Amino acid sequence: MHSSVKPFVDRFNRCAVALQDSPRVGRLVGRRMTVVTYSGRRSGREFSIPVAYFRQPGGVRIDVMMPDAKSWWRNFTGAGGPLSLRLDGTIVSGHAVAQRTAKGRVEVTVTLAG
Repeated sequence: MHSSVKPFVDRFNRCAVALQDSPRVGRLVGRRMTVVTYSGRRSGREFSIPVAYFRQPGGVRIDVMMPDAKSWWRNFTGAGGPLSLRLDGTIVSGHAVAQRTAKGRVEVTVTLAG
């Protein structure tokens, strides 16, 4: 990510997380936004980022906007990897797999545990 954009993105992410925790709008935001937590493949560091999601049978789908400008989804290419996310106020675990579509978009499919 370009260094001049990073402060804006960090500020946006903090605001998105704060909105989820808001008593007034948290429920509305939580229907389409969640916080994904995962460990980086190379660094092993834990990251948490807000993302928009869509529910589907057995899990959720995350459409990565501007995927070539982001790197987080690359942690889930190939066989994918574990992550956790907040759904309905509860932290749930899952296994995510990222794939590029024929149109060049990236979808991350999360199969929820249990």
